[in-house]
Order: sequence, then structure tokens, then C-alpha cells
Amino acid sequence: MRRTAKATDAARAGSGEKKRGRRQPNRAPDGSKPDQAAPPETELAPGLYIVATPIGNLADISLRALSVLRGADRVFCEDTRVTAKLMARFGISTSLGVYHDHNADVVRPIILASLRRGERVALVSDAGTPLISDPGYKLVCAAIDEDLPVTAIPGPTAAVTALVLSGLPPDAFLFAGFLPARRAARWRALARWTAVEATLVFYESTPRLAASLADMAEVLGDRMAAVARELTKLHEGVRRGRLADLAAHFRLTGPPPGEAVVVVGPPERHEPEAVEIDNRLRSALAVHGVREAAARLAAETGLPRRDLYRRALAMRGAEE
Repeated sequence: MRRTAKATDAARAGSGEKKRGRRQPNRAPDGSKPDQAAPPETELAPGLYIVATPIGNLADISLRALSVLRGADRVFCEDTRVTAKLMARFGISTSLGVYHDHNADVVRPIILASLRRGERVALVSDAGTPLISDPGYKLVCAAIDEDLPVTAIPGPTAAVTALVLSGLPPDAFLFAGFLPARRAARWRALARWTAVEATLVFYESTPRLAASLADMAEVLGDRMAAVARELTKLHEGVRRGRLADLAAHFRLTGPPPGEAVVVVGPPERHEPEAVEIDNRLRSALAVHGVREAAARLAAETGLPRRDLYRRALAMRGAEE
């Protein structure tokens, strides 16, 4: 049966309306299509959310982190200028508040009061995971003490990123944060870790990098190490080698841009020859007392401290 012209026109009109009314997929602010496999967002439960953010490359933000930042009643950050860029990149309009070391005593009670009212509060740092050499520890402790809900949204952290790029043993590691700026305090801090059977991870400002690497070589021994910088960014770099060689390199080239992560291998245990032991003890005794010289060499070699102490005493007696 032939369709009438009127029916055909109506069918074409309906087809056109359907085509024009078809929903186009939403697009991210950069014009890219969103992940079609992303689960639908659900309303956040009340509580404090510790949200990890990218350490350089904004593409490292997680879907869950974005969902929390959108669903929170308020986001607290170290610097609104930094976090505002992240929020704008992903079209998030949640209001921002400032929480850092200098205002924490004033702002912490305000956040806790919000949590008691059943609000949803997100905490971010300028980059990486809050609390890891960043503000937030006291806030989390206070929330836990009041039995308020606390949830962590995992994500990037420079310490672990540098560790896996270093080529050093990752099975046991110790994150020691920033070293003190003054040399004497830095030596005391490093001395705490000399005998630790683990890879050590430090944050360091690049103007102090060469001096800190030289101190590490003296206190920890000339271990294998890696210096990672500009992680996840366009000019990411990792330099590997002995601590003394790395110190010499950065003394020669000057401070690189940004901040650095220094990864130091665990103690390298080998029993030196007797002549080497005596030479190393003499060098240590030229700077330190008998007890300190023996302790340092014991940490570096794994030899019994008592035997080294007796040997050092004998050397000191022979000199007198």
C-alpha cells in the first residue's frame, strides 16, 4: 500500500526531529569525551575526605577524587590559587577554604564543627597526598578522637613515584620527609637512619641538594642513590649513581628547577679487609671520638661495634 505524500512528509519530519533531538555526549572542559565506563556519581556520605591530587600532570587525578570534590560541601586547600586551577580544569565549582600550617589552629575547629553538623568536607594539598609532608595530620587526629568519619581517596605521592623509578630495592623503605636546613641538624637526622635495613626516601629543596647529598655520603656511606625531579611533568628526570658522585654533579651544574626526591639504597654489607678497616677507623678518629667512630663504621660495615671500639681504642692509645 502506497504511503501518501502527507504521511511521507510527516515521517521525514519525525525522523528529522528525532535526529535533532538526539543527546550528544557531554564533553570535558578540554573538549575530550568523558570516560563512558565511569560509574554514576552517588551522593557523598557525611565526613572528612582526604583527597590526593596530581603532583604535576593533571591527568593523574582519579575519577573518585573528582567525584568527591564535586560532591563535597566545601574543599579546604593550602592555596586557593593552586587548587582553583585544578577545579576549573574539571569544571568543579565547590567553594574553597584555606587550611595550612599557619592558620590550622583557627580553621581546624571550624572544620570539625562542620563535620559535627553532618557536612561533607574534602581536604587537599597543593600536590600529592595530604599529611605526607603536608598539612592535615592534626585535623585527622582530632576527627578520629571525636569519632567523626574520615575517608582517604588514594592517589599520587612523590615519594612512592620516585621510589619505583629509582631502581633501588622497594621491598622495604622508609620515608623520612624533609631534612633540616642546617648542616649540624641534618647530620643528626641522618644518623638516625644509618643502620636501617631499608631504602630511604627524602624530600629536599634543590638549592640545598648538593650539600645534602654530600652529607648523606659522609653519614650514611657512599651508597647507591637516585635524585628524581619534576615528576610526572614534561621535563621529568631521574639521575642515578653513588651519593658522592651525585653531590659532585649538582655542585657543578647548580640547583635544578623544582623540588627533588632523593632515594638512597639500603646499607651495602660487605666485610672489608683488615687494612681497609684500620684506614677507615683512622679517618673517622680524625673527626670523631672513639665511641662515635666505632659506631659509624659499625653502621656502614655491619661489623660488631664492640670489636671496632676496641680496635679504635688501641689506635688512639698507640697515637698517644
